[in-house]
Amino acid sequence: MKRILSFLILAMALASGRAAVVDTIQVYSESMQKNIKAIVVTPDNYSSSGELPVVYLLHGYSGNHLDWVSKAKGVEKSADIYNLIIVCPDGGYGSWYWDSPVDPKSQYETFVSSELIQAIDSKYKTIKNRKGRGITGLSMGGHGGLYLGIRHQDMFGAAGSMSGGVDIRPFPSNWEIAQRLGTYSEQPERWEKNTVINQLHLLTPNSLALVIDCGTDDFFFEVNENLHQQLLYRNIPHDYITRPGGHTWPYWTNAVKYQMLFMSNYFNSAK
Repeated sequence: MKRILSFLILAMALASGRAAVVDTIQVYSESMQKNIKAIVVTPDNYSSSGELPVVYLLHGYSGNHLDWVSKAKGVEKSADIYNLIIVCPDGGYGSWYWDSPVDPKSQYETFVSSELIQAIDSKYKTIKNRKGRGITGLSMGGHGGLYLGIRHQDMFGAAGSMSGGVDIRPFPSNWEIAQRLGTYSEQPERWEKNTVINQLHLLTPNSLALVIDCGTDDFFFEVNENLHQQLLYRNIPHDYITRPGGHTWPYWTNAVKYQMLFMSNYFNSAK
């Protein structure tokens, strides 16, 4: 029944002709001493609305703040359908959303979990507590969504991942990870400390609403399966979605719809 209702809501929104507003802003990062761009999507009725929840939507490795609105066509419609704000920050070419101990210009944990939120809350009509904030993303951004959500439960009430790199250890030579942490052979403790699957001790049942999605043909599928099993072992409730598909934009364009529905359901239940 819930699925039928969600599709009815979608159909009604499309039929109404409403159009979310997409803006590009710049946020100054004190921690990195530079301006960082972000896309902000507000619903069509923003001017007459009260305080709204926010979904922080993170891009993947080699991407930027424009990826979601340019490559996942129609993602902005979720702002109208669910009456929320979507924020897509530039997370750097390969930051993995860590505060890098190696690169002082790559302090994206501090930026997203603190500086960006402060800027958005000061500029927009937002719900200014964890009950009105969710975070998710794809690939590197899927790692970021869970990593930041789990580590900053005071800031986020819901966290998600699509095709996320939720365990970096099987990939010691990929995606500039070593440039952010040092090599696995020389800095194993950093790799162990900064991978999502080793953050689960910070969770207690129902402390954070979690949604995880990965295609069965994805090279990250095994690590997502392992994460799912570890969450089950620890009795941590979570939504886990798998279906045929690889590490591709067609998959994420579909997956993000489920993420937004999950976030909206969380926001409504947290009121």
